[in-house]
Amino acid sequence: MDAETWPAGWLRGVIELAVLAIVSEGETYGYVVGTRLAEAGLGTIKGGTLYPLLNRLEESGALAAEWRLGAGGPGRKYYTVTPAGRTRLAQERRQWLAFSGRAAAVIDPEGHIERKGASGDSRDS
Repeated sequence: MDAETWPAGWLRGVIELAVLAIVSEGETYGYVVGTRLAEAGLGTIKGGTLYPLLNRLEESGALAAEWRLGAGGPGRKYYTVTPAGRTRLAQERRQWLAFSGRAAAVIDPEGHIERKGASGDSRDS
């Protein structure tokens, strides 16, 4: 399935956790987060979705943010995961993996779809 065609409800269910996981890898800014999501095969996440989500994560205490002047360009808001954000990520990661595994068992009980790593690649057996 083309990443651009994922149902919106599926993305809404996982996007916040995916963003938190990306930021947990190291300090970054919104454009890089969006690029990483696209590279992971989740499609292009528009700024009108991504930046409010980053702000909500910051307001909830999961992320800390700092504005920095750009070198010859506009400033950027850099994000890092807080200790509370790391705790949340660990808990929600476990929950998501359990949930998605159970959903997969219901949707494909006979294992007709070969599941491959985190790349999202799969093919019919």
